[in-house]
Amino acid sequence: MRTDGLMRRHLFALACALLLLPAQVLAGAREKIAALAPSGLVLVMDEKGNELVAQNADKPFVPASVAKIVTAWLALDVLGADYRFRTRFYLDADRVLSIRGGGDPFLISEELALLAPALVAAIGKQPLSGIVLDASYYPAVIRIPGIEATDEAYDALNSALAVNFNTIHAVRKGRTVRSAEEQTPITPLAVSQFLARSAQGRDRISLTQDPTLGLLYAGELIAAFIERAGTSVKGKISTGTVSAGLEPVYVHRQSRPLSQILAGMLLDSNNYIANQVFLEIGGHRLGGPVSLEKSLQVANEVLAKHGLTGSIHLEEGSGISRGNRFTARSLVQVLHLFSPQSALLRSGDGAHFKTGTFSGVRTLTGYADTAKHGRVRFVIALGGNDGALRFRILDAIRSEL
Repeated sequence: MRTDGLMRRHLFALACALLLLPAQVLAGAREKIAALAPSGLVLVMDEKGNELVAQNADKPFVPASVAKIVTAWLALDVLGADYRFRTRFYLDADRVLSIRGGGDPFLISEELALLAPALVAAIGKQPLSGIVLDASYYPAVIRIPGIEATDEAYDALNSALAVNFNTIHAVRKGRTVRSAEEQTPITPLAVSQFLARSAQGRDRISLTQDPTLGLLYAGELIAAFIERAGTSVKGKISTGTVSAGLEPVYVHRQSRPLSQILAGMLLDSNNYIANQVFLEIGGHRLGGPVSLEKSLQVANEVLAKHGLTGSIHLEEGSGISRGNRFTARSLVQVLHLFSPQSALLRSGDGAHFKTGTFSGVRTLTGYADTAKHGRVRFVIALGGNDGALRFRILDAIRSEL
């Protein structure tokens, strides 16, 4: 009897220890994270919605580029994963080709190489007497909060009709300029802009000084690909609108579906693509011309549907504005809704993640596999400029949970 009683007490003690073990593990993880970043914001949630770590989780933070996850989720909700951007071409009786941009963010050289032969098949190989560029789907001037008038590629202006992310990638040697990309012909405007604004060597400059510059560069590059496909352009390239009564002779559907465009946007953290996509959210739902106001209206309607009004405040779609504000609990909810598309994020070391970087701001969010709690969603937002610290916290999450 004594033996049986002793055994029962041992079993009871063992059961209690096993019950306490998860709490001790969580306490250890929290202590380690607090030691690494006592003032940092960290939230970890398992697939059942249990909060495993919650440190300063209700404090609004500047998301920086992790805002692109919210933009990607909104775009998939409003536009759909198979959505294709369109560019329309019109030909009048004088063989003037009008091109109406539809905000395609991936109208890059490789896409123009696909587009040009199909266009030439539709219009024939007789010379064109001119090209008119119609960017009326966007307002004449559209300013994104956080975008500045610099030569940096991340400050490229958004446009209804732009090529290669509204940037020029070239190499300058003395007064000679050549394309830095085998697939991209050099054009007169590209040469003049590079000579005026770039130093020697390889560089990528954004077309931020004048919206017309980006539009004319798009016209020159499209003309170069049309000529490669067998139709010469004899007249001038100008800006304007499509003549009334004309119907498209060719409509180019972007070869990449939205899901593939979003993968590139998230992988490269491309601000230009993010805001092109964000502007299309409003344009698609409410009609053109696009505007930030329309897109913010649609975004807030979707956020309200999921109870996220107020806890996610967007000023634009790329995260370049410091006026964007999230809470950790709202972002982990978006991560839950976005989880079927988590493979679009960068992956490594058992995690799918997105980083955000500003001066004084370092963020990291996504999904991580843990030994004891399976797949978790996490949000890390830190002050300061130690970008490696957010990954040390992620390592602690993966190893301690």
